[in-house]
Amino acid sequence: MTLDWRPVGGNGRFLARDTAIAGLRGVRRLPREDSRGSLERLYCPELFAELEVQGAIRQINRSITLRQGTLRGLHFQHPPHTETKFVQCLRGAVFDVAVDLRRGSPTLLHWHGQILSAANGVGLLIPDGFAHGMQTLEDDTELLYLHTADYVPTAEDGLDPFDPRLNIAWPLPPTDLSERDRNHPHLPPDFAGLLP
Repeated sequence: MTLDWRPVGGNGRFLARDTAIAGLRGVRRLPREDSRGSLERLYCPELFAELEVQGAIRQINRSITLRQGTLRGLHFQHPPHTETKFVQCLRGAVFDVAVDLRRGSPTLLHWHGQILSAANGVGLLIPDGFAHGMQTLEDDTELLYLHTADYVPTAEDGLDPFDPRLNIAWPLPPTDLSERDRNHPHLPPDFAGLLP
């Protein structure tokens, strides 16, 4: 594991950095700039191949969140519909969180938080078997999500973002939370991770 940024994805368009949770990585876009403005690559197959992501992109989704402090998550899909997500911020800023739910993982129920912003160009590559959520740090924030699995409503689930067992250090008091996310349960005491 390396905590240093390293070039990935060919043509010098991305840098990647491991986190303390195996398989969870920060990915930074490297814009090309000149007098006209800038150009950034958001994805290329070589990036996923080099980072050993299994499966092709099945969906690309965009969210716009109007108010600072809004929470979304923590969301995941049960096997066999788990997915890798590549989350990038195109406008504004978020505190993005991934929680390890992989059965047998030495970091089960550990979480990683990362500031993603349009200014820093950092995204989070979240492997299969994680729950994902975020809190907006600015008004009018836009995220882009690349998914390796289809959305399956019957496989969808979530965790309470304020579960004391997770103890996530959200940076702001919450200003908005959907009814669905508000009703996600705490983890059961015997939770041992998602089955493969």
